[in-house]
Amino acid sequence: MNKLFTTLFALAVSSTTVASLAQDVKGDAVAGQGKNAMCIGCHGIKGYQASFPEVYKVPMISGQSAGYISAALREYQKGERKHPTMRAVSQSLTEQDIADLAAYYSGHGVVAGAELPAKPANEPGAQVQALLNKANCASCHGANFSKPIDPSYPKIAGQHSDYLFFSLKAYKIDTNVKAGRSHPIMGAMAKQYTNAELKLMANYLGSLPGELKVIPENRFR
Repeated sequence: MNKLFTTLFALAVSSTTVASLAQDVKGDAVAGQGKNAMCIGCHGIKGYQASFPEVYKVPMISGQSAGYISAALREYQKGERKHPTMRAVSQSLTEQDIADLAAYYSGHGVVAGAELPAKPANEPGAQVQALLNKANCASCHGANFSKPIDPSYPKIAGQHSDYLFFSLKAYKIDTNVKAGRSHPIMGAMAKQYTNAELKLMANYLGSLPGELKVIPENRFR
């Protein structure tokens, strides 16, 4: 296990270095608000569900880390994330568009001065805790799973459980042309678990208080 973590740490450092070189563009939140027309039809409707390649609530992105939003969109562009709709959307974006959208959504609905507790408010049961410890999830996503140690890692506390489950499974089927995700760190982590175990973790993480939210656009209220 120590060898696995050493290898994954080296990959993480390498990936972060490459990402930092690609992120010289400064995002403008005001500009991002004017560019989100393709986002709000799914991410701006409470309870909205994707129906392909399976049914799950689309992820909450308001309040998400800007670095993660940027990294995810680039992964869709490159085909490392295989979702056809998101890939088509991402390929229409410039680096400036990505930076602006990330800046906008990272501050969207954020309440100044609001702080989550240092540790999750509701502790997991012994089985879930053992599963979380197995991949040391908190070492990347933070002690409360909402303060990732790297800006390209997502906040996951309070995210929709069914979306988390879908995402974790996607890392196990990285070659799937409709739903796979290619990521050396997450792939290695997810493949240690059965789908039943991934679902247990997703349900717990989704039950936690977090900073992510859906803020309906005026036209959807």
